[in-house]
Amino acid sequence: MKLLTIIILASISLLRMNATPADDEFQKMASDYIENRLRIHPEEATGLGDHRYDDKLTDYSAEARASELVDQKAFLGRLNDFSGKSDLTGPNSVDFRILKENVEGEIFGFEELKEAEWNPLVYNQSLANSLYLLIAREFAPPEERIPNIRKRMEGIPKVIAQAKENLKHSPNIYTETAIEQMQGAISFVREGLNPVLDRAPQMKKDLAPLQEKTAVALEEYKEWLQTDLLPRSDGDFRLGADKFRTKLRFSLASDLSMEEIMKRARADLQATQAAIYQTALPLYRKYFPKADEATLADKKKVTTGVLDKLAEQHPNDDTIVGFAQKTLRQTTDFTKEKDLVTVFDQPLEVIVMPEFKRGQGIAYCDSPGPLEKNGETFYAIEPTPASWSKERTESFFREYNNYMVQDLTIHEAMPGHFLQLAHANKFRAPTLVRAIFQSGTFIEGWAVYSEQFMAESGYGGPEVKMQQLKMRLRVICNAILDQSIHTANMSEQEALDLMMKEGFQQEGEAVAKWKRARLSSTQLSTYFVGATEHLELRDRAKAKSGDAFDLKQYNDSVLSFGSPPAKYVRELLGL
Repeated sequence: MKLLTIIILASISLLRMNATPADDEFQKMASDYIENRLRIHPEEATGLGDHRYDDKLTDYSAEARASELVDQKAFLGRLNDFSGKSDLTGPNSVDFRILKENVEGEIFGFEELKEAEWNPLVYNQSLANSLYLLIAREFAPPEERIPNIRKRMEGIPKVIAQAKENLKHSPNIYTETAIEQMQGAISFVREGLNPVLDRAPQMKKDLAPLQEKTAVALEEYKEWLQTDLLPRSDGDFRLGADKFRTKLRFSLASDLSMEEIMKRARADLQATQAAIYQTALPLYRKYFPKADEATLADKKKVTTGVLDKLAEQHPNDDTIVGFAQKTLRQTTDFTKEKDLVTVFDQPLEVIVMPEFKRGQGIAYCDSPGPLEKNGETFYAIEPTPASWSKERTESFFREYNNYMVQDLTIHEAMPGHFLQLAHANKFRAPTLVRAIFQSGTFIEGWAVYSEQFMAESGYGGPEVKMQQLKMRLRVICNAILDQSIHTANMSEQEALDLMMKEGFQQEGEAVAKWKRARLSSTQLSTYFVGATEHLELRDRAKAKSGDAFDLKQYNDSVLSFGSPPAKYVRELLGL
């Protein structure tokens, strides 16, 4: 029996007693949709932990994309016909709406965004990353994985040919980033497979010619990106107001409008600047005991002075991974000691970010899919680019100083992404809708919210509280940047001024964020909106429970539903 079917049937059995005919019909529809989705997007299936398609790569041809659009529209028609049935029970009631929203978003992507025609980063999912997914976790012995590595390498030239056929006038920043990542992909194919290949010497020897042939194909593709696509990369990286508004609605799945988000962000910017000044004031008196009253009344000078003082203690490229490992132990111990949320004993490794994944953020959390047998999570940290000057590198690590790394570890690992996704992977429903269509707004919002409740509980004292508030300012600036860049033609200097003068960020971080904002329309809004929604959920729960409110019980409840949009968590909690 197929793995996916087994998982779904096991989940259905838990809720079978109260199932209605509408439940049965929806579950069959969702199962059919997901089966087809994973078949035509095999890398997504591998990431989910369904390894039936580990030897396949996505078909990016115009014919395949047109066929998928037809399928999506036909399925949306089935969902619309089903919409009048209101007797869905249990998780199905929410999952129907999640599925419908995401299918509508997929159709918007095909018809309006058309990223396969201008975004070279789309294809990286099927190049180095498709191979990385087969070696990152020990879900099977090397002898089972290596034949699939071979099949995927054999398919890479076809993906490259499709990329060359599809890509027309890319935005310059996308092509430049693809070129940077492609060098990492080449190195990964030549060297990054060794942890698995070395354990099967004969298979490694047999694979070596294809391995080199694949590396050469990627080198030729990189050359094409540089000499062919880059000179004609005159596309606009700005999405424009109409497309941004629609994409934002699908990305956030929130009740907040674009205008309301901006209004709240502007107000929160002022409130958080006031809060960080109040936190900085006693520290400034400590560090600068001779300061006069006029100086102490200068809010920006006090805040900047304390942040600069804290930035003096910072790691470097050689020490940041080890320091993150240390902070992970500290944040885990604190979370358990204060009993803030249930902590699971699952493997988590701090690693240097693979080169082919760099260029879009300092760190990420790579959690296993809900069907993955090996539950190892990776907290990956990016070293600074070799092309950076000594001054820019110093600026970057002043931003990611010893106190900020502690806040970063809370966000990415404990009790942020790692713990939240560990809870999510334990959620079971009759379908895999929530496993596949996870809300990035809920996920990022939880991570920002976890920074706040850790600081509220006293973790790291006022020094880490300063970094948490500084990160909060960054989150607010993210939302303002995201909207202003893609809908209001915000310039690079205006963006840098916002981040450095209003958000107190170092130049290195601001420059990196300007790049990321151009590459990730709507994603940067997820942090602010998600945190706003999580805090509002907690406020509602406190108001309802009064003196009986228990933070751990509340946090565990919020995490018990997987990773759906916050509006559905609010509904499920009766808030």
